[in-house]
Amino acid sequence: MRTSRPRRVAVIGSGSCDRATGRTARTLGELLAGHGFTIVCGGLSGVMAAACQGAKDAGGTTIGILPGEDPDAANPYVDVVIVTGMGIARNVLVVRNADVVAAVAGAAGTLSEIGIALKLGRPVVAIGKYATLPGVIPAASPEEAVARLDALAAGKTESRRNGTVVGALAHGLYPGTKTPIPACFACRGPKRRDRTGWSWSGVGIRL
Repeated sequence: MRTSRPRRVAVIGSGSCDRATGRTARTLGELLAGHGFTIVCGGLSGVMAAACQGAKDAGGTTIGILPGEDPDAANPYVDVVIVTGMGIARNVLVVRNADVVAAVAGAAGTLSEIGIALKLGRPVVAIGKYATLPGVIPAASPEEAVARLDALAAGKTESRRNGTVVGALAHGLYPGTKTPIPACFACRGPKRRDRTGWSWSGVGIRL
């Protein structure tokens, strides 16, 4: 019998940030942990450290996927340190290991993670700088972001139930929102099913 695992959210943002952004990320991490999410991030400083600190404040679990090979480079709030030696290519691993993605401000590295997440079919909720990008779901506050992420993750879980595709994802909208799924991976329904899951028409999202 397969047991359910904790939901994972990738929190992405710059390795350095101002105090206001840090407070936003810390509040976000605390609220996400309170909703049962495990935090996945790049494991370093800035937004990543603030989100991890907030999660630990709420008794949550944090995972840091580092670009280098030194585990001591992780911020002190990371529970599980994963070294890669992959440099910025580790951005793919950060978003691939999450059910949903939360972006807090950020710069070029964050932008790359958003693009990868959308390409992989991971819903992205953004506070601040990248909230207006096509395909990204905007949130004005950590509270709004968590509400949207919670609904999105719940919808993704529901889409797996009993091997059927149900809910808003099947209708071209992210669950709990009125935001259309980007055309690059919108679909008419499941094309086929194999041991890895449903292959959608379009770019082959796996659910």
